[in-house]
Amino acid sequence: MSDATYWWHWLCAIAGLNLIAWTASTAWLHRNRPDGTTWPHQRLKLLLSALYVLGCGYRSFLPVFDVPRLVMVDSWASSVIVGRTVATIAELSFAAQWALLLRGGALTTGHGFGLRVAHAIVPLIAIAEINSWYAVLTTRNIGHVVEESLWGLCALLSVVTMLAMWPQAGARGRRWLALAVVAGGLYAAYMFAVDVPMYWDRWVADQAAGRIYTTVAAGVADASSRWTVSHDWAHWHTEVVWMTLYFSVAVWISIALAHVRLPLRAEPPRP
Repeated sequence: MSDATYWWHWLCAIAGLNLIAWTASTAWLHRNRPDGTTWPHQRLKLLLSALYVLGCGYRSFLPVFDVPRLVMVDSWASSVIVGRTVATIAELSFAAQWALLLRGGALTTGHGFGLRVAHAIVPLIAIAEINSWYAVLTTRNIGHVVEESLWGLCALLSVVTMLAMWPQAGARGRRWLALAVVAGGLYAAYMFAVDVPMYWDRWVADQAAGRIYTTVAAGVADASSRWTVSHDWAHWHTEVVWMTLYFSVAVWISIALAHVRLPLRAEPPRP
């Protein structure tokens, strides 16, 4: 068994465990359902998390290296056009889940800036997804540079928003905010220190090599019909870190977000 195949099997195992974790999380939340004013908000986050968990699970079982059209499984279900569609739905769901939580926190702590950031998250990620599609269809990695920069920007804005909420938050809210600030800070650091430079280097290398890019229309046909099966570690090694973190830690964060209960503001003492 090659190293790439071994890694792929690990992704599949993680996807199975993630589905079990989401199911157990859902059962626990239903057994410990909060009062009626917060439950609809929490249930919506849980449903959005389900889309993200399922989308990441699909992509774990059928991984795709988009631009070179590399796959692990010889099937149209592994094609770039399908994989990118699943990714778009999953990523917009995760962005919506995060935006809902920021919006709720901003409303309960009274931060207008936080509310504006919450409303900007999904549109910014939608723009990121458009750039991702552009990169995948035309094979221009500059689209991925813009995409990943927008994800990193959203993380930074979220961290600033959560820090602004801190003084008005109660003890329970601060525990969540502390974890979220650390996670968001690490994510932003990874994006701007590793991911964005990686795609930038690929773009520069392609430009230097005089790469011929495709049109969007030709890219749709190519992404729908062409894929190359490879279990060669040399082909996949650059994708291992981000895919492993994406299909594990990011999924766990999505599941955990459904457990955050509002309001974050400290409750007044009872008489």
